[in-house]
Amino acid sequence: MANFYTDHPEIKFNLESNSLMPRIVELKEKGYADKDAFDYAPEDFADAMDNYNRVLEVAGDITANTVFPNSEEVDAEGPHCENGRVRYASKTYENLEATRKAGLNGVTMPRRFGGLNFPITAYTAINEMIASADAGFENIWSLQDCIETLYEFGDEDQRSRFIPRVCAGETMSMDLTEPDAGSDLQRVMLKATYSEADKCWYLNGVKRFITNGDSDIHLVLARSEEGTRDGRGLSMFIYDKRDGGVDVRRIENKMGIHGSPTCELVYKNAKAELCGRRKFGLIKYVMALMNGARLGIAAQSVGISQMAYNEALAYAKDRKQFGQAIVNFPAVYEMISHIKARLDAGRALLYQTASYVDIYKGLEDIERDRKLTDEEKAELKLYQKLASACTPLAKGMNSEYANINSYDSIQVHGGSGYMLEYACQRLYRDARITSIYEGTTQLQTVAALPHVTTGTYSQMLEEFEAQDVRPEYEALKARAKAMDVKYNEAVEFVKSANNNEFTDLCSRHLYEMAANCVMSQLLLRDATKSPELFDKSVKVYLNLAEAEIAKHYNFVKSLSVESLESYKQA
Repeated sequence: MANFYTDHPEIKFNLESNSLMPRIVELKEKGYADKDAFDYAPEDFADAMDNYNRVLEVAGDITANTVFPNSEEVDAEGPHCENGRVRYASKTYENLEATRKAGLNGVTMPRRFGGLNFPITAYTAINEMIASADAGFENIWSLQDCIETLYEFGDEDQRSRFIPRVCAGETMSMDLTEPDAGSDLQRVMLKATYSEADKCWYLNGVKRFITNGDSDIHLVLARSEEGTRDGRGLSMFIYDKRDGGVDVRRIENKMGIHGSPTCELVYKNAKAELCGRRKFGLIKYVMALMNGARLGIAAQSVGISQMAYNEALAYAKDRKQFGQAIVNFPAVYEMISHIKARLDAGRALLYQTASYVDIYKGLEDIERDRKLTDEEKAELKLYQKLASACTPLAKGMNSEYANINSYDSIQVHGGSGYMLEYACQRLYRDARITSIYEGTTQLQTVAALPHVTTGTYSQMLEEFEAQDVRPEYEALKARAKAMDVKYNEAVEFVKSANNNEFTDLCSRHLYEMAANCVMSQLLLRDATKSPELFDKSVKVYLNLAEAEIAKHYNFVKSLSVESLESYKQA
């Protein structure tokens, strides 16, 4: 029987070979304090890793044998809007029931609320597998991650009321976007008014493009400060569907992710409660919410790439032309090898990023109970910076790779790939949104740029370069280091112009150079640990990355401040 965990040993490798996992588990388990209170809590690191593996095998079974077989029917039927409510595609209810029965809800939440208390790194593995099976369903399932924001910024009463419901399988959404406020969330105008008589807040207005918008529990960005028009007037609110006041006006008719209802919502005196402090909705809480969501889209993208590879390889082995399977033709096996190399490189970046997030979030959680030591404060600061640097790389590059890989998967299929009978066309449609929602690739570039100019990526690369590799990879290591040198030269060239507009024009090129260099180093590390899994990918990816670095380097070096006018079309 198929299993999306055991069938893809690269996922297990990224958990078990991760040098940060002992620290991650130590922080998450807080000295294994739960072992006497919960019979399923681990007693030590080995026990914790065994727990993760057992749950991931269950998730691998469900994704391979329930969610994936349902994916085509869900894509064809899609959700429906009936009397202001969402009705999912029929098979989506089967998927939800299967994940609920398996306990795959509230994965990262503390056990006292009914959660599994898993680190984000392990949660990411489940997320990736669900996305492989059906990226649309992954959108519904993975929005449970919104509960992280409520856990971090809500009070204990809110935690005790809402978190157990999510752990039991209730769904969530984050209601941010409005018709006039897409990427520019400072323009959000949904109005929040406090009633002294009722001692509660009421929300009025419209939200648009809300994923899973008829969920049970919503986190809502709304304008709480009368007369303001910028981010300082926005607060975060919790809306409970049980209280009523929100209707689904319509479900968007989308290109892909058909299983996921994308809704326009109308708030009419919807009762809500403040989450955290007033005025911190955008400047603090949404940033935390979005960073989690971006890591989730990175996992979704890796899942799509994995299935694109699976579909391309299976078809190429089965399809015969000119007397042999097309997998034997260089034009075909080159495309498939490129898909696999991008997949392995992107996955390495994904789990590295998740590990950084786990450490700083683990320390923040401990800080709620006691003061951190000076060493812990320094560790928190370091991993916050690394997570901030790597999240836009992981989200942006993996979403771009999902688009390229699903495109190439169709190309391997030839004319058959254009037919609805083959899953690769669905993957292509599903992939397209990944580089747009939760911040376009262009916005990921903006988020990464400070780490380009201040040297965060250069410092990371220097540390990666110091790691030992297998003797047979010394030549690859030298090539990777030469790529790093070109990246640093390009950065210094752009900085020397001392022109913000010129820096912005070059930023996407520097961003991709940084990402290619980082992923090359990570794949070298992984191939050194497990050549049986990554030997081919590291060699192929270095060829791809080297060409990309040369392209971007040559482009940047050919520019000048004076050439800016050539790019302006308006």
